[in-house]
Amino acid sequence: MKNNSQLIVADAQVLPDVFTKVLEVKKLMAQKGEKSFASACKRIGISRSAYYKYKDCVFSYEELFTRRIVNIYLLLNDEPGVLSCVLVALHKLNANILTVNQSIPVDGVASVNISLRLTAQSDNELASLNSISTLDGVLEVKVLSAE
Repeated sequence: MKNNSQLIVADAQVLPDVFTKVLEVKKLMAQKGEKSFASACKRIGISRSAYYKYKDCVFSYEELFTRRIVNIYLLLNDEPGVLSCVLVALHKLNANILTVNQSIPVDGVASVNISLRLTAQSDNELASLNSISTLDGVLEVKVLSAE
């Protein structure tokens, strides 16, 4: 997108079909539903030139504005299953885990940094993240950043 661009939100029903079809091609390719953009465009029913014209300018509202990325730091006991319990708790919050970085345990504890994507469906996501500190083996939980 250009630096001087202006974003608007519009109901897809009032836009030309090409915009929704561009989104369908992007989704199809992201999910590996086709091997090439040419075959994805053919399957969805738009020309490749139309796809390439709009691909960098058309995004779904959900894709841009309804998801948050949160980075958390945890200090965990070096015991089997502790990290697994944390990941299960995050799954119950409908969090999409993007990265997990765990240090080598020292003195019986390991630090873990987790980046995750939360959806707008959950009202108390950050408060729920702090509930992870009540799990066995979790010594500390800090929310480092939230976008």
